[in-house]
Amino acid sequence: MTAQQSMSSFLKGAALLTLAGFAVKLLSAIYRVPFQNLVGDEGFYIYQQVYPFVAIFGIWASYGFAVAVSKLLAEHEEVEHPGILRAAFWLIAVISASAFSGLYFGAETLAGWMGDPLLAGLLRAGAFAVVFMAPLAIMKGRLQAAGDMAPVATAQVTEQAVRVGVILIGAFAAVRSGLSLYAAGQVAIAAAGAGALAAALLLWRSYRKQRERTNAFVRSVTVKKLWWMSLSVSMSSLLLVLFQLVDSFTVYRLLEGQLGEATAMEQKGIYDRAQPLVQFGILLATSLTLSLVPLIARTMQQKTGRSQELYASLAFRVSVLFAVAASAGLTLVMPYVNEALFKTPDGSFALIVFNWQIVSMSLVLVLTAILYGFGKIRVPALLLGTGLLLKVAGNLWLVPGYGIAGAAVAGNIGLGFIAAALIWYFKKVWVMQFAHVRFYGWLMVASIAMAAAVSGYVASIVPLLSWPGRIEAIFMTLTAVPLGAVVFLLIVMKSRIITEREWYIIPFGRRLAALQLALNPRKKRS
Repeated sequence: MTAQQSMSSFLKGAALLTLAGFAVKLLSAIYRVPFQNLVGDEGFYIYQQVYPFVAIFGIWASYGFAVAVSKLLAEHEEVEHPGILRAAFWLIAVISASAFSGLYFGAETLAGWMGDPLLAGLLRAGAFAVVFMAPLAIMKGRLQAAGDMAPVATAQVTEQAVRVGVILIGAFAAVRSGLSLYAAGQVAIAAAGAGALAAALLLWRSYRKQRERTNAFVRSVTVKKLWWMSLSVSMSSLLLVLFQLVDSFTVYRLLEGQLGEATAMEQKGIYDRAQPLVQFGILLATSLTLSLVPLIARTMQQKTGRSQELYASLAFRVSVLFAVAASAGLTLVMPYVNEALFKTPDGSFALIVFNWQIVSMSLVLVLTAILYGFGKIRVPALLLGTGLLLKVAGNLWLVPGYGIAGAAVAGNIGLGFIAAALIWYFKKVWVMQFAHVRFYGWLMVASIAMAAAVSGYVASIVPLLSWPGRIEAIFMTLTAVPLGAVVFLLIVMKSRIITEREWYIIPFGRRLAALQLALNPRKKRS
């Protein structure tokens, strides 16, 4: 494969996966809003307590394991290696069976550890959901390695669409029928299995065609190598879910003794409102990492074409740029966004603290993807594990005194440590400059200008409105958020801290490049 073909494959694959990722994240954010509106904060707490158990296996199988298989195959792109696929199949089959057994037969024990025995039914429903996720890893990994991203993107959207449909229809039917919130939660958890099954059936046809086009060349790959690589690669994507799992075991139990059972459930549900906001905020970083690992693996072997330094620097700058914009923007309008989406502005301060995890998480996703592309796996995995331990310690220390805001601070500490440590380690592995001082200066200018514009708009408009609370919140969200985004983007475009040619590398960046050229007509393209 030539350097030009590699670039073309990257652009097309990244564009498809970015579009699919955007749709998936949008659906993920959308379904949580009506679901929370249907079942309330207590019902949202019930669902979020068990969701991490299913999500951990789902992300590991459909993303982490798939990327590991894709990376191994990409390193030997000229021929097919059935040995890799066979080893991957048996490994994931064993792990899938173990996950099912742990969730189904250990449901009562896990629910007891979380302090709510009634969650056992949801855990058993989750056990069946993980079974259908296993085939996705093999098929996605093979297709991604071959650069056949279209069926992978379609399957991702289909999986999420089916899941969201089952969740909302099931929750509505459960509430209308007078069933308990725990019954609604069981339907919502089981929906993950329905989505995974639909995606697997959709991928099967493309997977079979891809296998028919390849050559038969058998090479043994140890299960141990696949095991550690898949776990290490998936760690960064699993990080937020693992942090949620820590919250499942600690936040409710720590609050219950002080606030009582009902209030503790409600507070945990309010705290969980931050999850869809953060997931949407890290969309770009997630999309970039899907194609970044196989691309760097190829460019390392070829030693030609665009340098790895270009991809690394650009991914870092773009991720930081949009992550800061998302976090700063949400900070300015969080009370309105909170009430518009979730009925009340309760817990807005905790959500403001929590939402700054978008910056740290975006950095973690991009840096780990680049390091994995260079085969650096063990140290990043160790750093991620250390950050998780800091999250556990932070919860135990801060939640009793500061409630859900303390849990948010603990998450910031854990993720902040990981991001800083990864930057330090990256500098030791690869001496390069991510961005010039000018980039950070203009980023600060854009952020301050956005804050001034939004704050001035809110201060001048709110006194003129006399609408009911949620209607006013919806109006302010729909007007203040676009205003802040436009101001921020215009300053970034005018400053040209991302050049036109660099915008072209980013999926769907052509429109931004055209806008930037229009704003800088006398500047030469560089």
